[in-house]
Amino acid sequence: MNRRIFLWPGEAPYSSESPGQAQPSVTEFRVPGSRGAVIVCPGGSYEVKAGHEGAPIAEMLSNAGISAYVLDYRVVPFHPLAPLSDALRAIRVVRSMGYEKVAILGFSAGGHLCSSAATLYTPGDPDSDDPVERLSSRPDAFIPCYGEVTLNDYTRPDSWMDSMRRVVDDPYQLPNFYITPNVTPDTPPAFIWHTADDQVVSVQDSLALGAALAKNGVPFEMHIFPHGPHGLGLATEMPDVAQWTGLCRRWLRGLGYAQQLQTK
Repeated sequence: MNRRIFLWPGEAPYSSESPGQAQPSVTEFRVPGSRGAVIVCPGGSYEVKAGHEGAPIAEMLSNAGISAYVLDYRVVPFHPLAPLSDALRAIRVVRSMGYEKVAILGFSAGGHLCSSAATLYTPGDPDSDDPVERLSSRPDAFIPCYGEVTLNDYTRPDSWMDSMRRVVDDPYQLPNFYITPNVTPDTPPAFIWHTADDQVVSVQDSLALGAALAKNGVPFEMHIFPHGPHGLGLATEMPDVAQWTGLCRRWLRGLGYAQQLQTK
């Protein structure tokens, strides 16, 4: 049985402003000897977490020799910083397990969350009594899958941003949720994929993110598939799009995430 790991030893930050939700956690799909790990953030408009974008993705990665951890982050009703707080803490918790590298992957709103973690990370606090908080929350790579990341004019009025607007009291907090302006040369490398005719999240989101990464000299790999609806996950019923899993695994192996080879 996959182990569930709560992110904080006590109550999580923003708990009082995120009522009726379990403490955030990660579910472990550990591969012995894996040099790296990937945190998986399911999508769902920050209102639910899509099951097909969680455990099946972690199993796909673990079958390739890469440890994975499915993040149970908070959704509405929530404090607007609660999901990002959960993601950054998850990176620290997984890093504390001794992995050489920790990446974060997400779908749709989860793609926004993983991109937020890749651009709004914080350094470790060397004075913290909690050894986990002494570690950096900067991921070593991020993988937004049909992620909603730009919040430009082509963002849908019924998208996750509406969920954010319902809980953000201070409009000056909103720029923190725009990804592209927060990309810097220190942003970690990315693997991005989308379908060109996605009717829920425009492919322009991924193209804009790629442009921001290129402008800042950040390495990235991007795949735009011609056809496919939103929310495909593994895309097992669309063989062309399903190629993303092999491409992503190859990319992660190239960065040194797979388990160490046994030598004689």
